Amino acid sequence: MVRSRTVWATAALLAATLGVAAVPATAAPAAATRAATACPTGWGSLGKSFVAGTATPLTNVRTGRHDCYDRFVVDVPGAGAAELGFSVAYVDRLYQDGSGRPIAVGGGAILEVRVDAPSYDPETGTPTYPGRVAQPLPGVNLAGYSTFRDTRYAGSFEGVTQFGLGVRARLPFRVLRLADHLVVDVAHTW
Repeated sequence: MVRSRTVWATAALLAATLGVAAVPATAAPAAATRAATACPTGWGSLGKSFVAGTATPLTNVRTGRHDCYDRFVVDVPGAGAAELGFSVAYVDRLYQDGSGRPIAVGGGAILEVRVDAPSYDPETGTPTYPGRVAQPLPGVNLAGYSTFRDTRYAGSFEGVTQFGLGVRARLPFRVLRLADHLVVDVAHTW
């Protein structure tokens, strides 16, 4: 009887020890996941540009939410990465090219995105993007975004299309040129 109690006590102690030992094993993958999504640093908030241009018109603008940044994508189907010229910089106020008209953009800071591609067919003048000057971008809903607060279309003048991106604060950003797309990522934090 004493031996039986000793065996059961040992088994209970062993089960409790194994249960405690199993906790770090399940916590380790969560820590690994957090480490894998560590947010990049070093993007900076100074203006970025690339000199190039294309007559290929842009057709769409869309946004996306990610763990570390919010993403702004300009679709220019048929344009190669080397053809996508741009200028992206923080400005105190957004002014429409050509007219100089100020365009109100909500948020703590304004990121001006200029893409060296028209938003119209250069041969016919027919619009290829449905944006209306000084209005929010069609089809873009910023509900739930960490960084983005507002978007505005500023028009297309002499083959350059201009957007205003209202962000929470003057945060670091990067610009990626990809085939068919210009991508602007704005970090959630410094």
